[in-house]
Amino acid sequence: MPSDSALSIVWIYPDLLSTYGDQGNVLVLEQRAQRRGIEVETVYVRSADPVPETGDIYLIGGGEDRPQILAAQRLRRDGGLQRAIARGAAMLAVCAGYQIMGSTFGGEEGQPVDGIGLLDIASSRGPARAVGELVAEVDAALNLPTLTGFENHMGVTHLGPGVRPLSRTVAGVGNGDGFEGCYAGHVVGTYLHGPALARNPALADLLLSWRVGELAPLDDSRYEALRQERLSAVLSG
Repeated sequence: MPSDSALSIVWIYPDLLSTYGDQGNVLVLEQRAQRRGIEVETVYVRSADPVPETGDIYLIGGGEDRPQILAAQRLRRDGGLQRAIARGAAMLAVCAGYQIMGSTFGGEEGQPVDGIGLLDIASSRGPARAVGELVAEVDAALNLPTLTGFENHMGVTHLGPGVRPLSRTVAGVGNGDGFEGCYAGHVVGTYLHGPALARNPALADLLLSWRVGELAPLDDSRYEALRQERLSAVLSG
């Protein structure tokens, strides 16, 4: 278990939900914290293990239908993630992990499957698979630059009044209603792969700041040049 002095990053169910390089989100958080002299300890929680309640930032990735259903069942039984969020932990949930955070999502045959109810959202299967690059303008309240990534999902996600859209889609499908992802408190859900935090380091810093406070700036000029290259390619295509 992490010590009290270190920032605790918890990667949930890498044996079930870790598609399209989503584990890279863990590595980006570790690197950006360590570059600022912040000690980090990372806990990898497999699906047979209890989810620790004392973490600072929780991450969960995407996956196929059956692993998604198993993950939801185990998270509901365990309850550790829900208790961690209730005590103020931050979280980034991606794709299948994002859908699990809601009340329901579509199962293997499109049947409704219970989520864990951390976010006021409900997901179901859409009419066609959303595949490709995604660009979205972030809610101004979060003060983040344009998000970029790629999506590969069948989900349509409906937002309830308890959440705010994370961003408005410029290119791509996202939730299916002109918006991409959502957030409430310190919990962020998104369909962005890439991995999301490698494509969008400012989003990584937002998660870090929610747990450690104001962050020292980093020289991200080379990363920003790559971001702008990708954005230009998508928007001009």
